[in-house]
Amino acid sequence: MIPIHQDILPAGKAGCGGCQAPAQDDIAFEFAYQPIVDLDTRSVYAFEALVRGPAGESAASVLAQVNEGNQYRFDQACRMKAVEGAARLGMTSLLSINFLPNAVYRPEVCIRSTFEAARTHGFPIENIIFEVTEGEHIQDRPHLVDIFRQYRRFGFQTAIDDFGAGYAGLNLLAEYQPDIVKIDMDLVRDIHLHKPRQAIVRGITGICRELGIRVLAEGIETREERDFLCSAGISLMQGYWFAKPGFMALPGIAPAAWA
Repeated sequence: MIPIHQDILPAGKAGCGGCQAPAQDDIAFEFAYQPIVDLDTRSVYAFEALVRGPAGESAASVLAQVNEGNQYRFDQACRMKAVEGAARLGMTSLLSINFLPNAVYRPEVCIRSTFEAARTHGFPIENIIFEVTEGEHIQDRPHLVDIFRQYRRFGFQTAIDDFGAGYAGLNLLAEYQPDIVKIDMDLVRDIHLHKPRQAIVRGITGICRELGIRVLAEGIETREERDFLCSAGISLMQGYWFAKPGFMALPGIAPAAWA
């Protein structure tokens, strides 16, 4: 792991093309934080930082403003603000941050802002998970794999979100094994009533177990979904059953969610 105080910009390099891109109009946004729970310990395992508008508007209203010209600056701003917010709220668990792989030009350079934010706000880099949506259009999959490997070398954890919703799927998993795979909520919905989804989720869980990857089920909305997934060997879960995202806040878990 590279120490947080180490200068990771290679000597003699001014930066990458994205780092030197012309300034774009800043996009106004904040974060909501949704807990990820561990049923084995009945505790909060992590919080995912979810983009919202400055007054709590939907993520879609913010992401609609992101384009090729401003995606680098937006991606960098998200990392810094997520870490700053987590530290301000006193987060002691892991923090999961979504990133835009197509906005990362050189991982060892583009990660500088995250190191700086962690150092400034006293947030441990080993408590940061970087996740990417498997369904996102990846322009260069080998580049994504390189980003993941570099981030792991820097001391961050990595996750693939919405697994089973995109096109990369098992091919991506064969090239890189993240710390966490998050099963897409469409596979989770009413899984206790749907045998094909049950078979698929059991298959994913078995593969991940063999590869040493933790499985997280997201979008849990009912006790029945929770109980089936627990019986399938999944202990990490996220969804409205446990808590809705808290706008600029860390929501607690109602005791009834564990019952």
